[in-house]
Amino acid sequence: MKREATGRADMTTSAPTATATDANPCCGITTPGGLTREQAETNALLLKAVADPVRLRLLSIIRDSETGEACVCDLTPAVGLAQPTVSHHLKVLTEAGLIEREKRGTWAWFRVVPSRLDDVRSIFS
Repeated sequence: MKREATGRADMTTSAPTATATDANPCCGITTPGGLTREQAETNALLLKAVADPVRLRLLSIIRDSETGEACVCDLTPAVGLAQPTVSHHLKVLTEAGLIEREKRGTWAWFRVVPSRLDDVRSIFS
């Protein structure tokens, strides 16, 4: 670095930068590895569906119920939110395939899809 008349260092020069190429990887990783873009997007959608405390509570309440299913009329007071808010969260979980919805009379019943919970677990294994 050059010193200016003021005694400060001249910061206009830049350090050489290293660039990784296929022939010369930067840090030694030579295999593509990891998720494909499609896998990452699919997993991100699944994780986004469970990345909310209310949705996690709803999943656990449904999963842990005696019959393995729960009516929206029971879920609403259990999480202490308004019915439209609970319905929104249930819709997100349903669209992600984490729960199934069955209409019985005027009420909607929900049950967990075990294979989708396995998919969430497999992201981290």
